[in-house]
Amino acid sequence: MGAPDSDARDGGDLDGFHIGHLPSGIGDLVSDFASEWEDVSFATRVWERQVEDGHRVDLRVHVLRGERLGTLAELRDFLAEYHERDPADWELTEFQHVDSSGLIGAAEAFWLAAPGVAVDVLVDQDRFTTDTLRAVTQGITAPESPAASPTCVRR
Repeated sequence: MGAPDSDARDGGDLDGFHIGHLPSGIGDLVSDFASEWEDVSFATRVWERQVEDGHRVDLRVHVLRGERLGTLAELRDFLAEYHERDPADWELTEFQHVDSSGLIGAAEAFWLAAPGVAVDVLVDQDRFTTDTLRAVTQGITAPESPAASPTCVRR
């Protein structure tokens, strides 16, 4: 699928997941990336907007795949390390995403779609509320089996 139209409030498909809701006012510069860190592969879509000093990221959606992501606790530990956060200071509460439990904070939410497959969503907390973050997460669905092979659109 090509670059999603932010006016349609739909973020398109990313690695087997459909991003069905985008917040109003989100930047229209959309980029996809594929990367790997510590034996976990990432398919990432980023929405940015131009600001006076350059560009600012409004929203990031990561689909993560790796054996070390077997439980929500393992996912949290991995993301704390990846984002260089102190797990003791990371304020997260549990939330329900479809059939999976996840964790949500002021600007980030994540959940396991299946053992070894996770979704991580980050918003610019200066522009978007936790309610907006929650709406974005609830709009992300897996039309195919989340364990299906990656289908990241690369640009």
